[in-house]
Formats: sequence, structure tokens, C-alpha cells
Amino acid sequence: MKPMLRTTEPPSANPGPANGTPKRSITLVRRAIRTGFRPEPWKRGPVLAALALLLGLVMLLHSMLPSRYGNLGGLVETFLPWLGLFVPVLLAGALWRRSASAVAALLLPVVVWLGLFGGLLIDKSHSDGDLTVATHNVNADNPDPAGTARDLAASGTDVLALVELTPQARGTYEKELEKTYPYHAVLGTVGLWSRLPLSDTQPVDIETDAGPLGEAKPAEVKMAYARALRTTVATDRGPLAVYVAHLGSVRVFPRNGFWTDSRDRNAQALAEAVAAEQSERVVLLGDLNGTMDDRAFAGLAAQLRSAQEAAGDGFGFSWPARFPVARIDQILVRGVEPRSSWVLPATGSDHLPVAAGISW
Repeated sequence: MKPMLRTTEPPSANPGPANGTPKRSITLVRRAIRTGFRPEPWKRGPVLAALALLLGLVMLLHSMLPSRYGNLGGLVETFLPWLGLFVPVLLAGALWRRSASAVAALLLPVVVWLGLFGGLLIDKSHSDGDLTVATHNVNADNPDPAGTARDLAASGTDVLALVELTPQARGTYEKELEKTYPYHAVLGTVGLWSRLPLSDTQPVDIETDAGPLGEAKPAEVKMAYARALRTTVATDRGPLAVYVAHLGSVRVFPRNGFWTDSRDRNAQALAEAVAAEQSERVVLLGDLNGTMDDRAFAGLAAQLRSAQEAAGDGFGFSWPARFPVARIDQILVRGVEPRSSWVLPATGSDHLPVAAGISW
């Protein structure tokens, strides 16, 4: 009977894991590369690819969208950052369809969105600042103006602008804020409270009344519902011109679309007033009823910097308070350096207060 011989293979010089993971990974990569060069994945999902390109072009060329026939351009610009949410939706569809063309087309909206808003994802705030300013639309229907005033007084801001003041609530705000802010000025529905002295307060004509009937109204009648003022704050670094404004409301109508006529008229008049300002240092506070991406504010954007864009952390959305989707409450500056910008906690208003630290 012959003995049985057992043979064993010599050990591999580079033994890998038992499951062959490295070889499997290399195989998958090679397979993916080969798949990418095949014509089939590039032919799949033409509709998804077209939608991705359209999305990128809308964001890139938003200023060229028509403003007539429902003001589509203004509506898109108001919610422009939110268009980025379509990217993951289209990406999921492209992956499901295994469409290489759709994935490649998505590079356009991704690059455009990052170019427009990528800087807002970086925290640019600094802790130092010579003066803290804030603005808040307190809401004419605020159920607790006294509580709102106390919350704002506790925020630590040096200069506080309030808009949408009513004759019934004005006394409440004056009473609750007088200990913290010894100086204040109110004209119509807008006001400014300050720890520092104020002087040369005057209304700013933002053409709230348009046409012959508006021009025929006497000054004392217009003053009762004035929506903008200009005053001088005396700081230890010199005078600071402060504007407080509440521009006209916008509406969405089923037949007329996105209506912004009064706001746009107010924005142009306010831009002209700021252009005529002699002071080198200017701060504009208020509810502009629009985002700085809107073409209606091109005149203001050409003269003033957004504190949120220059020194904020995130988008700084301020409206509506329960689920903010847009920053329509603005702090814009000229001649001073924004050092920080943030959103204050909610009050009894439907807007969130916003604040900023500035320095010279």
C-alpha cells in the first residue's frame, strides 16, 4: 500500500485578507471606470440632465429673469438660496437612473450655488466691535409689546431700531426702553433708541405716497405714518448717520403674481437719499421686505455692505419667525467695518430681530 503524499502550497509573498477586500475594491473601481466610458450611462436620464442645467442657469442668470408678467425674477431672487435643495433631489434621480450625463450636468448648479452662497457657510464673525446695532420689526399686531421691549433691552445692543410701531404700542416701548436707552426718536411708525446722544432727526421721503393725490397730502398727515427717518448718533469716534426704514410690503396674487411696486419705489427713493448723504459713516437698519439678492436693491447694494454677508455666520434668515426662510430685515453699512452679525431670539413678533457689531 502506497503512502499518501500531502502537498501544501507555499504561502503567498503578500497575503491579503481572507475576503479579498483589496482585490474586490480594485475590481469595483475598474468596473466603474469601464461603465463610465460606455455610451449607455451618458444616454440615460436626458430629462434629468436638462433640469440640472436649467437649475444652474436660473441661479447663474437670475438677474436676467423677466420682471414683467408676475415678476418671476423677483420671486426667484427672494428665495434664491433654497434652489440648492433641488440639487440632492436631482442627484438621487441621476443615481437611480444611473445617468452619467445628469451627474455631470449637476456640476453647474453646485458650482453656481457655492459661488453665490458658499461664503455664507463660513463663520466670519469676530468678538470685537466698537458699537452694537440691532433692528426689529415688532409687528403691529404683537400681543406682548412690553415683553418684546424687555427682551430687546436685555440684548445688550447700543443702538436699536424698531419698525411697524403703532400709536397704541408706542408708549409701551418708550416706557420699557427708557432705562436702557436714554435717547430715542420716533417718526410715524419707525423709531431709534440709543445709549448715545441723537441729533438732527428728520424724516426721509421714500415716496410712500405716489401720484398727485399723495403729493397733495400735507406734511403733518404724511408724518403720522412716516416709514423712514435719518438721525445722527454721537459716538466717541465721531458722528454716525443712521437710517431706519420700513419699505412697502410685497404680495403674491394668483393673477398678478409677485407684486412689489411700492417696495421697489421705496427702495429706489431710499437709495437716492443714501447717495446724497454727506456723512462718511452710514448705517441702514430696518425691514426692507426683500433680500439683498433682489434686483430692486441694486442701488443700495452698490453703496452699502451687508453686515451678514461680511461678518455673519450662516444666512441669518429673519422671517417668518417660526420658520425663517428669508432675510428681509437688513443691517447695511458704509464707512465702518462689520465685525459680527447674528440673529436674536424670537419675541412676540412675526419677525426675528437681527444685530451686528461694527468698528471704525
